[in-house]
Amino acid sequence: MNTTKILMLAIATTLIACTKKDKGYDATGTFEATEITVSAEQSGQLLQFNVDEGCKLRKNQQVGLIDTVQLALKALQLGATMQSIANQRPDIQTQIAATRQQLVKAELEQTRFIKLVRDGAANSKQLDDATSAVRVLKQQLAAQASSLSNSTKALNSQISATDIQKYQILDQLMKCHIVSPINGTVLEKYTEPGEFATVGKPLFKIADIKHMFLRAYITSQQLEKVKIGQKVTVMADYGNQKRRTYKGTVTWISDYSEFTPKTILTDDERADLVYAVKIAVNNDGYIKTGMYGEIKL
Repeated sequence: MNTTKILMLAIATTLIACTKKDKGYDATGTFEATEITVSAEQSGQLLQFNVDEGCKLRKNQQVGLIDTVQLALKALQLGATMQSIANQRPDIQTQIAATRQQLVKAELEQTRFIKLVRDGAANSKQLDDATSAVRVLKQQLAAQASSLSNSTKALNSQISATDIQKYQILDQLMKCHIVSPINGTVLEKYTEPGEFATVGKPLFKIADIKHMFLRAYITSQQLEKVKIGQKVTVMADYGNQKRRTYKGTVTWISDYSEFTPKTILTDDERADLVYAVKIAVNNDGYIKTGMYGEIKL
């Protein structure tokens, strides 16, 4: 009798071990996607907003527009200010032309007196006066050119500052155009056309559900068998033993251990240290965010 009990216990133990061994997966987790919450970058009335939950959007596709009237008027005002400042810039060559002509005449007079003094037809004082006149005109010409140059630089600086303000307005105008940051599917919509948008107000949430990730947890014993870039088998669990199999690639392994999450099943039900991993999977349309999945190393 005792022999029979021992034999039955051994058979049961073997069956349990086989069941554990043949469960078909090494770790479980849930599928997730790259989700982005798009918020307003400018304040104003939402004039257009062509977004519905479930619709597919392309990267950089415009889906909405915030009122741009005031910003456009400010851009026009800055453009007019720049033109007004530009009109104040002096024409240096024109304004120093008269002084330059006087200098040329004075230099000719100086040359004439040099010859006269050499021939004894004029005294040295007349030459000194002519030389002094040339020197004064040269100083006047340099001072005038410097003053006009400084005035031009100051006006150019004003134009540059105004130009920067114009680019800031243009950047704000661009941010009034609401665009999709990625190729994806709209998960949630938070506002409607006609509402007033403020900076930072969430408008909609979009996710790239074509490229999904299975976040699973492996034990420290399994850690040595997993590396970045490794190909693994991923199974989407629909319940009632229904699964779809996909090819996956390990893209991330946590550098830190953590206690087993309550929603994740492991071989041991007691609290144990595990490592999170992410496996990239191309979605054929059947995988949904939050669905349970399994991996086979």
